[in-house]
Amino acid sequence: MKHPATDADTARARLAEVLWRVGQEDRAALRTLYDLTGAKLFGICLRICGERQAAEDVLQEVYLTIWKRAGGYEPGRASPVTWLATIARNRAIDWRRAQGKRTMTTIDDAMPLPDDRPIASDIMLSAEADRRLHLCLDQLEDKQRLAIRTAFFDGVTYAELAERLGVPLGTMKSWVRRGLMRLKDCVEA
Repeated sequence: MKHPATDADTARARLAEVLWRVGQEDRAALRTLYDLTGAKLFGICLRICGERQAAEDVLQEVYLTIWKRAGGYEPGRASPVTWLATIARNRAIDWRRAQGKRTMTTIDDAMPLPDDRPIASDIMLSAEADRRLHLCLDQLEDKQRLAIRTAFFDGVTYAELAERLGVPLGTMKSWVRRGLMRLKDCVEA
């Protein structure tokens, strides 16, 4: 039986290798990357955009951005999934900003995603990673935890979050940056 950490490390290394190949303009690698990450990145786009068609359009922009920037990916700075999810989040937020005033929708109003039915070992690895992430989040200061959860799980921009909490934008960015550094150290420990 494989150790869960080994499986996660293998998946991370594979994704980093595929990203490197995309950076070398390997079109087959881009297809592989899409197959490995498309559902996750589409979920991020859909959550933030709130519209299926818009999320599909944004996802296309995400992969164009990845194609252009993959050569600059640095494995030591962020995990491949984090790097990809950040691009998806930022593109989706850019789309929301271009639409004007943001309207909030509940998760119940979201369109259902296709059921990819992961295998049991993937579910266990994901659950362990989620558990670890939430344990690490719980170790952060309250303001950092709130800022990170709201920005990354709810798709709220730093500016919107700063306005909600009545703090300067620079302060909000500092809270998130310091919180993310502590979170990274904790998750990787």
